[in-house]
Amino acid sequence: MITLIHRQETISLLGVPISRYIDIDDSEEVLRAIRLTPPETPIDIIIHTPGGIALAATQIAFALEAHRGRKTVMVPHYAMSGGTLIAMAADEIMMDANAVLGPVDPQLGDQQGMYAASSILKVVEKKKVDELDDRTLYLAEESKKAIDQMKETVRNLVKDIHDEEATERIVEELVSGKYTHDFPITAKDTCDLLGECVKTDLPREVYTLMSLYKMENRPRRPSVEFVPLTHR
Repeated sequence: MITLIHRQETISLLGVPISRYIDIDDSEEVLRAIRLTPPETPIDIIIHTPGGIALAATQIAFALEAHRGRKTVMVPHYAMSGGTLIAMAADEIMMDANAVLGPVDPQLGDQQGMYAASSILKVVEKKKVDELDDRTLYLAEESKKAIDQMKETVRNLVKDIHDEEATERIVEELVSGKYTHDFPITAKDTCDLLGECVKTDLPREVYTLMSLYKMENRPRRPSVEFVPLTHR
């Protein structure tokens, strides 16, 4: 069992995580835990996160997807953005009936702010090139690349358990910018989108474990823990 739990959730208006989020330290720890797990041993991963760095979440998702044993992601409350990306790498997603996932559309920005890549492209479409500054044009170029890259990432994660039509529907729903980045995708909507791989129940032990992770203001503690269990 692996836990990926962030408990100081400070989120901006656009849903971009500012405080506790998936970072490179987390991806290093999760990848280490996956490497230490025998190839055929099932992995359960409990996720509670507002999301985080796309690179870190993508590394975790691909490492989990490549593990040969059965993978189950459990979401007791929410797994937004990068958390959703990781969930799509699992064979099964178990969610509380009131838990939510979120869109995985890329967010780009600089010192002036953070913006949805899809929104940047729409601004460029509505204006003439001579009405745009170099910064906006640069962000638009990067936005197109980011969206195309994320679409391909999602395709690679879900194509093994979904046909081509369902795969493209998932990609469009989660990556295209149809929703704001912090839009909650309910357990019911997740079941409708991803199908039978989603179950709306959780073992009671998950809730007991989550009760041990209270919000706190003390210095950062590890957000990833790995508990190897011997299967009899």
